[in-house]
Amino acid sequence: MGQVSKNSRTSSTTHRFFCPCGGEVKMKTLFEDGKVKNVAECEKCKRSERRPSDFS
Repeated sequence: MGQVSKNSRTSSTTHRFFCPCGGEVKMKTLFEDGKVKNVAECEKCKRSERRPSDFS
């Protein structure tokens, strides 16, 4: 049997980030000034940061 490539594996895990206020952090994609910008935003307090790890 041949090896299975790393890209064809079916199991995937998602890391969930939480804000200190208790809300869940979601990634959003914005289109500003002709550029695509990814930001992380808390659903509860609407605080936004560049990365989810910036909330701690």
